[in-house]
Formats: sequence, structure tokens, C-alpha cells
Amino acid sequence: MFVLIVGGGKVGINTVRSLKRMGHEVMLVEQRRSRYDLLAEELHEQMLLGDGTEIWILEKAGIARADMVVAVTGDDEDNCVIAQIAKLKYGVKKVVARVNNPYNQPTYDMLGIDATICAAASMLSLIQHELPEHKFVPLLTFRRENVELAELEVGETSPFAHKLIADISLPDGVLLTAIMRGGKAMLAHGGAEILPGDYVLCLLEPNKEKELIHIFLPEEEPEEIQAETELDIYGDQGLITK
Repeated sequence: MFVLIVGGGKVGINTVRSLKRMGHEVMLVEQRRSRYDLLAEELHEQMLLGDGTEIWILEKAGIARADMVVAVTGDDEDNCVIAQIAKLKYGVKKVVARVNNPYNQPTYDMLGIDATICAAASMLSLIQHELPEHKFVPLLTFRRENVELAELEVGETSPFAHKLIADISLPDGVLLTAIMRGGKAMLAHGGAEILPGDYVLCLLEPNKEKELIHIFLPEEEPEEIQAETELDIYGDQGLITK
């Protein structure tokens, strides 16, 4: 497989090295002369100096025959442009783009860039997972599969507390997959009892968050629970800077 990678920072070069070890053909595009000079001795013909948002540079790098394009520069606007060029102009089937600022994720979604990586959002979701005061945490989003993984707290007043999984009814498009209790995960099965203080992991369609919150936390407003999560991710200003 031929993979074209734009962005020679730590993410880009480590991706190149990993793909080479797996036997794939790679080409790395980097526009900073200092970074290019540092890596050129290692990569030789597998590296090109230039601006990855310019079509002629991408063509010189071999985008027309690329099986996958990976845009991992430090600039979200550049990553969006590169991904759009790859998808729309050259029809590259597999395009992965880095999201440096979680606040920019809706822009990527709007442009149809469905394979994105955001280290900041992933890290914050994992941190939230470790904080007991969070009642709802969206952990992962699989955009291509159109499914999310979320965690919810089971309180004393939850209608599902002290009930067997076989006896509860979840909305269509929601699957309870595991119960977290005492720091350990138990795979969900019909005979498992849900207890107050548990956290449940659910796979769900993206438009099911409010419905899921409502049935597990009937005394809470789903919009407020979701807003709390968004504030924790994006900060008071709704923005995390690069």
C-alpha cells in the first residue's frame, strides 16, 4: 500500500517509521526546511520539501496513485484542505486527518472528513472517564461506522438500578456492552445486575445521546449534562488553542 503523509512533525515521522516497518511504501511531505533537513538523511527519496496544500506538490509526491492520504500538520486549515483535495479531486478512498483543536471537529464533519484523530479530545475523554463526578462521558466516536461509545453513571434513583440487564429496555440503536464496577469491566449479559455506583458502557447511534441520558438519568436535563461535557472539553471560551 502506498501512503502519502503530509506533515513531518513527531506524529508524521513516527507514522512513516511504523508503516515502513510494516512493509508499506510511504512518501512524506514537509514544508519546513529545518525539519526537512533533519529527516532527509533518514528518508532520502521518501521525503519531499514543499507545501502540502499545493496541488503540484501533492502530485509530485504521488497523490494520484495513493491508497491513503494522512494529513497531520500542525494547522487544522491545512489538514482540511489536504483531505478535501485528496477526497474530491483525486478520489483517494482512505483519508485520515489530524484535528489539533477539538473545537474545529464540526468543521471536519461538515466537510465530510470522517476519519479524524484528535489527541486532545481523546485525552480529555479519558480524563473524564477517571473523574467520578461526570455522569455522561462520550469516550469514542467511530464516524465511518456511525456509532459512538459512551459511559453513564448509574445513581440510586436510576430506573435501572438493582435490575438485571435482561429486564431493562433500551432505545433502538443502543447496546449496553459492559458494566464498570470497582475499576473493573464486566461484559454485559442478561443475568448481570446493574447496581448503584456502576458505570455502563453503551454503543449508540450519534443521535441517541439525549434519549440515553433521559432513561438512565431521568431527573437530569440531557442538554445540561451534554453542555457540561462540552465545557470540560472546550474550556470556558469554547476553544482550546493550538
